[in-house]
Amino acid sequence: MKLQELQDRQGHEVNYQKLTFDYERHADQDSAHPVRHPVVVVGAGPVGLALAIDLAQQNVPVLLLDNDCTLSTGSRAICFAKRTLEVFDRLGCGSRMVDKGVSWNVGRVFFKREEIYSFNLLPEKGHERPAFINLQQYYVEGYLAERAAQLPLIDLRWNNKVIGVEQHAGHALLTVQTPDGNYQIEASYVAACDGSRSSVRQLIGQESLGRTFRDRFLIADVKMTLDSPAPGRPTPGERSLGGQQGHAVLSLGAEGFAERWFWFDPEFHPNQSVLLHVQPDNVWRIDFQLGWECDPEEEKKPENIIPRVKALLGEGARFELEWASVYTFACLRMDRFRYGRVLFAGDSAHGVSPFGARGANSGVQDAENMAWKLAAVLRGDAPDALLDSYASEREYAADENILNSTRATDFITPKSEISRLFRDAVLVLAKKQAFARTLVNSGRLSVPATLRGSPLSTADVDHFEGRMVPGAAAADAPLVHADGKARWLLRELSPTRFTALVFGDEALAHALRDSHAQLHIVGIAANSAHALALQRYDAKPGTVYLLRPDQHVCARWRQASLRTICAAIERALAKA
Repeated sequence: MKLQELQDRQGHEVNYQKLTFDYERHADQDSAHPVRHPVVVVGAGPVGLALAIDLAQQNVPVLLLDNDCTLSTGSRAICFAKRTLEVFDRLGCGSRMVDKGVSWNVGRVFFKREEIYSFNLLPEKGHERPAFINLQQYYVEGYLAERAAQLPLIDLRWNNKVIGVEQHAGHALLTVQTPDGNYQIEASYVAACDGSRSSVRQLIGQESLGRTFRDRFLIADVKMTLDSPAPGRPTPGERSLGGQQGHAVLSLGAEGFAERWFWFDPEFHPNQSVLLHVQPDNVWRIDFQLGWECDPEEEKKPENIIPRVKALLGEGARFELEWASVYTFACLRMDRFRYGRVLFAGDSAHGVSPFGARGANSGVQDAENMAWKLAAVLRGDAPDALLDSYASEREYAADENILNSTRATDFITPKSEISRLFRDAVLVLAKKQAFARTLVNSGRLSVPATLRGSPLSTADVDHFEGRMVPGAAAADAPLVHADGKARWLLRELSPTRFTALVFGDEALAHALRDSHAQLHIVGIAANSAHALALQRYDAKPGTVYLLRPDQHVCARWRQASLRTICAAIERALAKA
């Protein structure tokens, strides 16, 4: 099928795992000389699609190449964080993701037969989006592909594999393999979003280095409904953690459907760990730790998976095995995310373990960081040096993710008896002592990196409290229009320009409007309707926050002038 036909199916049920897209010959293949494109994005997964959409919405033509002709199969990345959902909102498909996904904020941690504690990732009200949704990756790719089909500035070519990269002054030359043979194109910039086995990375002679963990995990996607309990089970709404060895150890009550459940050393899977998530379409994702010595091919066989699932759910549970995979993982990254005209994003640049849902989420945040900078450089609003800050900022974020991911993996999979004794002692203590819970690590879940020390940020000259420091991703909050209509703060921000949040000073907001081509103004009255916004930004009348197009804070003042704001914009565009 053609991509446009996918757009025409929007609103109808689509099996994204079964779609096959047509290879189409392009005029570039018949050109006597390589045709120049402003940006070529390699890889049409979640990161590449998000980047292409973001650029197209900023009026940058994008050539998107993919070496395949399908979307992903199986659940793969399923946990999409609040910040990623806010990016998807800006890209025009966030609501579809949330409407289809399973929203959740609460996680529970178990040790053997007992729940030792629970946590709430979004305990406060006043946010449009939940802490997380669970949504199979093929839905995310499908919705992004449908959005891409709506944007005429995106040229998506299937079965176009990049097999050569040459860097020249002012451009890169790509050799592309197709069913009709090879052809060449030029790109002012190349964004490599082609995954952990990145061909672009290999073609320029680079690699990702880090630590590979000697353990294996089984993913099982299980389709089932729990409208009624299995024979001999408690009724829905109860949580049972009793049971006997070899029998199901919990009843998934209605209130537990939209939660993250993690077990250390459960009786139904002794000496290992298990993670459980519910997905749309009555599909449950179960991750079983297997150990390094297991045979991956044997473990993927249904006759070996089904007994493990029954041990969790009970012999009487009725389910279908939808998809399974065995994986190992590593925490690694490239030494640099920019090499001349080639920039790397997502798994092509860095990799983490799945605990904490930091892979796809950090990749989408790579894309939003890169997009506005590429657009600014290509428009002539910023020098090429701005793209160096993409590398430095996202390398910093990758290091933070790798650190958290490594710590989680070491806690989940202790490699010595002493490490296991320490971990188990912490788990026992955590049931009654809150301080011990800070030591438990079943995966520190994804949050946006605060880009501390970014060269694009203007240092504070005034005192502020709270988390909205320069480099932080902007916090959402409910607002009220002058006409009484409710709105959300993040929805008011410009997706293509810098935004000044002006608190409690309408005269200043009015004076700033239309004063700078790169500046969008959002005035927020200092009244009770905006109490949460005032609190989250530690704002007083006259406070101004300057936000980048990717919604990160780059400056803030108690009192600001057009001169100080313009200077901060110049710095954020790498002109200072």
